[in-house]
Amino acid sequence: MPEMDLGKALDRAIDDAMARDDAIVLIGEDAPMLRGGLFARYGPERVLAAPISEGAFLGAAAGAAMAGLRPIVELYMVDFVAVAFDALLNHIAKLETFSGGDWRCPLLLRAPCGGWYGDGGQHSQALWGTLASIPGLTVVVPSTPADAYGLTATALEHEGPVVLLEPKLLAADWLNALGRCGRDSVRFDVPQDDDDGGNDDPLARVPFGRAALRREGSDVTICSLAVGVHRSLEAARVLSEEGVSCEVLDLRSLRPLDREAVVASVRKTGRLLVVDEDYRECGLSGEVAALTLEAGLRPRFARVCVEGTLPYARHLEEAALPNVGRIRAAAAALVADGSGETAPAPRA
Repeated sequence: MPEMDLGKALDRAIDDAMARDDAIVLIGEDAPMLRGGLFARYGPERVLAAPISEGAFLGAAAGAAMAGLRPIVELYMVDFVAVAFDALLNHIAKLETFSGGDWRCPLLLRAPCGGWYGDGGQHSQALWGTLASIPGLTVVVPSTPADAYGLTATALEHEGPVVLLEPKLLAADWLNALGRCGRDSVRFDVPQDDDDGGNDDPLARVPFGRAALRREGSDVTICSLAVGVHRSLEAARVLSEEGVSCEVLDLRSLRPLDREAVVASVRKTGRLLVVDEDYRECGLSGEVAALTLEAGLRPRFARVCVEGTLPYARHLEEAALPNVGRIRAAAAALVADGSGETAPAPRA
């Protein structure tokens, strides 16, 4: 089987699913051009070009899902979900609950996410914390080609709406596009080791709500996802030379979240570092910290997140995102603070 990058693996999962299920249709701006292979195989009735109106075509896809189809909706970037937020928040996510289970919305929203290439704060967000806070949505973010295939395959058999975020820095087509437009200063330095996920079966389905242990360790647990997993693995390699043993947990799924895996790892290490390319306040990092406290643990805790609006200037963006240096420093500081503590948290 030929090797696939994350984006190609995602495309392969869609192709395989469309071959099996005639109800699956793909809708997006320039979809016949961007997904030319799918358009050639399945034609204009199943690969549909949409106008530049995300609210309109996401709303249309919701109706199509209610009518028995399984739409795949593609946004150019997750940032543009803001234009279609009413359809997603107030209709797609709430449909099953409001109808008492009589109506369902089996829909996959695919949206590239993330920065690191100097495209400004309105094109470089992650937003998975915002999306995962919405009841009714499943939100997943692969960091490897095997997970891209497996999570997509699972999503296209799921009976509810799924948001799958595609990290731009891990997809070859995106790298080719981002390397143009005069961005000569861009450094695509995602470490290549372990980027396939180590999965013996690259076409296996990946269940929602199950994290992946990417590296075992004993001193500190690093929880991350997407590009952050690869940054964390690189920081863990550097720290191992300094005598610090890091366990790296790839969450993969934000809603549902693998609480058991997080708690088991933190119970072992006594220290927790969350590496999150999304915003710090009211986001994933706080949720992960809270679930360890709810489990009765009291770990030493730190987080490396995005603190504010992402800047356009490359050197400022690099400093704002969870780079290897920030991750290494935060993990080292946790260990230097003393032994981990996992005693029961005090009760109010």
